[in-house]
Amino acid sequence: MSITAEPAPPRAPTVGFVSLGCPKALTDSELILTRLSAEGYQTSKTFAGADLVIVNTCGFIDEAVRESLDTIGEALAANGRVIVTGCLGAKGGEGGGNLVRQVHPKVLAVTGPHATQEVMQAVHEHLPKLHDPFIDLVPAALPGVGVKLTPKHYAYLKISEGCNHRCTFCIIPSMRGDLVSRRVGDVLAEARALFESGVRELLVVSQDTSAYGVDVKYRTGFFDGRPVRTRMFELCEQLALLAEPFGAWLRLHYVYPYPHVDELLPLLASGRLLPYLDVPFQHSHPDVLKRMKRPANGERNLERIQAWRQACPQLVLRSTFIAGFPGESEAEFEHLLEFLKQAEIDRAGCFAYSPVAGAAANELPGALPAEVREQRRARVMAVAEDVSTRRLARRVGATLQVLVDHASALGRKGASGRSYADAPEIDGTVRLLPPTKASTRIQVGEFVRARVVAAEGHDLIAQPL
Repeated sequence: MSITAEPAPPRAPTVGFVSLGCPKALTDSELILTRLSAEGYQTSKTFAGADLVIVNTCGFIDEAVRESLDTIGEALAANGRVIVTGCLGAKGGEGGGNLVRQVHPKVLAVTGPHATQEVMQAVHEHLPKLHDPFIDLVPAALPGVGVKLTPKHYAYLKISEGCNHRCTFCIIPSMRGDLVSRRVGDVLAEARALFESGVRELLVVSQDTSAYGVDVKYRTGFFDGRPVRTRMFELCEQLALLAEPFGAWLRLHYVYPYPHVDELLPLLASGRLLPYLDVPFQHSHPDVLKRMKRPANGERNLERIQAWRQACPQLVLRSTFIAGFPGESEAEFEHLLEFLKQAEIDRAGCFAYSPVAGAAANELPGALPAEVREQRRARVMAVAEDVSTRRLARRVGATLQVLVDHASALGRKGASGRSYADAPEIDGTVRLLPPTKASTRIQVGEFVRARVVAAEGHDLIAQPL
């Protein structure tokens, strides 16, 4: 009698994955990875050995475009089978064609941003999934919640997609479309699931967080049978209620300085929202802002900041600026430097203006030489660093709550984390010294109280209590 060995089960198809760009692109990547995982695909951070590779690209500025195109080239060289998605996928090339296909004609497929379904269709076409009757008909427990690319203790929550503004230096609306707000009930359900999964810091992101609900005229939605308006204040109020039982942080990004942002000040001052706002001012001079077509009046921004700080003295502001915009005079640039000093922007980044293909600013008169733009960027950063250093020095001696991001040997050798003033990846850190008590344990994802003993560059040094 002969015995025939059963064939080995087929190997699950493997997809290499790389995510570039901003937190909004990261949330797109998380949705794609969740779908891949739910359908039985294995994922890998390496190109070699994968059955195909997905590259989620960024196309906002020239440097990001180059990085994305280089990464696609690396994936093609290492693997040969590449699907491209993200903002660069929507970017046109010379003669009206697709830029990615012009540079890398061998890619299998190209989609734009927030295109999970189109990406999955391309994956199914070029790498059919295995059929598993036990899981193929099982629905997801909660749409939009699944695989996360951030550490377990913090996550990004995207509340809308697209933007209604037409800033002359920006091509994001041409790639991501007009504002589309997520249903408020879905956003709150995702937030609750994240808190329940162990998230201790939720970072709210979108193209324009302050505009949440404008597209649907702030219509009333429902969460747990209760009516909730689709509007920034009501959303933040409900998020704060969800966060409270977990002692979790809520941090707002991409907040345009509209008047109704003032309504948030009681939530910020009470700590129900972190007293931290990421506000993309871009410039201060009214004439430059008009040429940029920014949705805010520069002359009122300083007044608004001063009112915010009066209502919430512990408020920390992060912002980004553009130096050397077409037509920027020396007087307009000096106005920006003075604004940085008076507004006391805690965390500032600055780009030297660079033309982006398809942006309306390319047609504006008064283009400045590259060396002038770069010199002005350096001058902005020098002022910004001076302001930041002085404001950080004021924290020496204060006691802060620190969310631990890294800890070695249970913190016995020290650890690092962030205070309410520090968003992950873009701001400074709090370096925690070894505890004075041998019994003290410090773990990643936990909150630790610590006393600040020194400021060093963009970072603080603190002693756990």
